[in-house]
Amino acid sequence: MNWITNYVRPTINSLFSRREVPENLWTKCAECGTMLFHRELADNLNVCTNCDHHMAIGARDRLRSVFDGGAFVDVAVPDPVDDPLSFRDQKKYVDRIKEARKKTGERDAMLVAEGEMGRTPVVVAVQDFSFMGGSMSMYVGNAIVAAAERAIELGRPLILFSAAGGARMQEGILGLMQMPRTTIAVQMLKEAGLPYIVVLTHPTTGGVTASYAMLGDVQIAEPNALIGFAGARVIEQTIGEQLPEGFQRAEYLLDHGMLDRVTRRTDLKDELVTIVRLLMRLDPPVKGDLPPPNETEKGKPENPLKRNDPLSPEEAK
Repeated sequence: MNWITNYVRPTINSLFSRREVPENLWTKCAECGTMLFHRELADNLNVCTNCDHHMAIGARDRLRSVFDGGAFVDVAVPDPVDDPLSFRDQKKYVDRIKEARKKTGERDAMLVAEGEMGRTPVVVAVQDFSFMGGSMSMYVGNAIVAAAERAIELGRPLILFSAAGGARMQEGILGLMQMPRTTIAVQMLKEAGLPYIVVLTHPTTGGVTASYAMLGDVQIAEPNALIGFAGARVIEQTIGEQLPEGFQRAEYLLDHGMLDRVTRRTDLKDELVTIVRLLMRLDPPVKGDLPPPNETEKGKPENPLKRNDPLSPEEAK
């Protein structure tokens, strides 16, 4: 009897019991309502396969999607003081930072990495909207300066993916000061004759739009991305008029000369490689995803940028 009770019955119950399905297996598209299997969605870079709606994508997933074989090396960013103003609203700023770091596993709202994209060495900076809305902090300013300095040191183009609600209010004037700092970093790239390409993703607003996000040699945006400085309601209340349909969306900005391209996320890598190699005067790119670069016989990765010199500062003008 004990054998039946202790072994047979639990075994039968486990076979016929209802299995719990993890909640994160399916994602509902906010645009068309289609239920998307998580693997299918991830393979399509978080773009709805039914309506092409571009959902949010993690910063590291973004890096893996553009680098060959998903391989890259993080660029070190100097750590500023966490809470220089001892700021507190409903909770302490230091507590907000701790929560954001625990949630995302990142130091702050900007990642910088180097690697190869279509066998073309590049430096890439990605803003992480999941970290306090991607807000521009002293760390973000340090990250952009570090990215520019690393790109100049290696003679590589800098590609930046923006996603932010503006400057981080908890840092006050120190956060706003990153606008001129990052502008100077971009100017350093231009003086070095290196391309600076910006990909604006949803959303990019506030002081970020008023500084480094709109200073690219080439301005690209993802479809339907919200891009602007002040909010639409604030503008309507200020001017006393109703704004046109699609105002501050990527397609509207493209039609009015604020952008060069609106490109689907799944096509971004190929387009970026084409643009970078054209600006660096390199041979036409190889299409499609490539595995991580193999080492040469001497044990050092091949650097195709050494085949041709980048544009001189005079030519870049």
